[in-house]
Amino acid sequence: MINFNALEDNLDADRRMFLSAQPIEHLVIDDFCNGASLDLALDSIPDPEVSGANKSRDYIFAKNKFEKADFDRLCPELARLKTELMSPRFAAWISALTGEKIFIDPSFHGGGIHQGGRDSFLDMHVDFNYHPQNPSWLRTVNILLYLNKDWREEYGGHLKLADGRLEKPSVALIRPLFNRAVVMFTRDYTLHGYDPINFPQGTYRRSIAAYGYNQMASEGRVRTTVWYPEESGRVKQFLGRHMPKLVRIKSALLGSGTHKNK
Repeated sequence: MINFNALEDNLDADRRMFLSAQPIEHLVIDDFCNGASLDLALDSIPDPEVSGANKSRDYIFAKNKFEKADFDRLCPELARLKTELMSPRFAAWISALTGEKIFIDPSFHGGGIHQGGRDSFLDMHVDFNYHPQNPSWLRTVNILLYLNKDWREEYGGHLKLADGRLEKPSVALIRPLFNRAVVMFTRDYTLHGYDPINFPQGTYRRSIAAYGYNQMASEGRVRTTVWYPEESGRVKQFLGRHMPKLVRIKSALLGSGTHKNK
C-alpha cells in the first residue's frame, strides 16, 4: 500500500528538506501510496452525513467536519494502510526522517478519516501534546494523507502552515491533492488549519490523519489544543485564549470526547 521503496530511496534528501522547510519543519510527499489501491480505499469511504459519522469536537473553531478513527473497518486497503502505518518499517522511516524515535498511535485518537463538507473550515491551531489515555506518550509528528480526486484550485482547502513564534508569521499553502502526504512536527509553535472550502455539494475534503508519538516521562506542561482564530471577533478570540483551561476542566469531569469518535 505505502510506497516504502521510494520513501527509503529518498530518505537522505527528504530528511534535509524536512528539517530546513519553512515556515515550520514539514515534508510534502506525492504518490505516498500505490495509486490503484488508494482508489479502492477512497471508493469505500461513505458519505459522513448519511453514514452518521462523528462530528468533530472542535467547538466554534471548525465547521462541518467529520471524523472516523476506526477507518480500517471500511475495506481491506484501509486495513492494510493502518497496519503499514503502525509497522516497524514505517516507524524506522519516520524516525530516521525526523531524528526522533517515533511510533504511530494504534488508537488513532483524534485521527483516522477526516471529512470536511461544504463551507468546512479548521481554524489555525497548535495540537495537544500528551496522549489523553497514555500520559507518557508525547505527540511529535502529524502524517496527513489527502484523498481529494480531481481537486481544483477554486475548491480551496489548502493546508496552512505558520510559525507561531513569530509576531507576523508568513503562511505556507499546500494543495490537498490525492495521494499527497504531509509530514510535520507537532510543537507548541506549529500552527496549521484550513480556510472555508468551496467543494461541490455532496463532495468532501478528505484526508487520513495519523499521529506519531515518542515515549517519555510526562514532565512538561500538558497542552490541550490551542486555537488561534484569524478573524477579529472578540468572542472567538476570547474563547481561543481560554479554551485550553475550559477543556481541561471538562476532560477532568467527563473524560475525553475525542476518544469516543470511532
